Amino acid sequence: MIQCKRVYLEAETSDGIRALVDRLWPRGISKDALALDEWLPDVAPSTELRKSYAHRAEVFDEFRTAYRRELCAHPEHWQRLLHWATKGTVTLLYAARDEEHNNARVLAEFLEEELQRHDSPSSPVCYQGKFDAH
Repeated sequence: MIQCKRVYLEAETSDGIRALVDRLWPRGISKDALALDEWLPDVAPSTELRKSYAHRAEVFDEFRTAYRRELCAHPEHWQRLLHWATKGTVTLLYAARDEEHNNARVLAEFLEEELQRHDSPSSPVCYQGKFDAH
């Protein structure tokens, strides 16, 4: 299971593996004070994309598309998260105030889709006979 949580909220045992998925360290939190298993700045949107989006909800769909394109181009940045998610709960930590329009939500959607793709066979051979004309 993949879930998202603001980095400023208390850690809970139900969080499982806690991974910070922002490129920048969150303001007001010392590195020693954050309950964290991993910081993955490379999985975050590029600096250029982050600055062009600037947390504006009205361009979130464009941001989502561009960020997903970046994720597709660099599976090495998110493969570890996908592996962890097959084993248990992964909590993607983010600092944004907007709990709906942020990179962690896009990443969670992306990873969930990847998990579904890995769970179902996608080879053309696997579909043989399923779509025969009647």
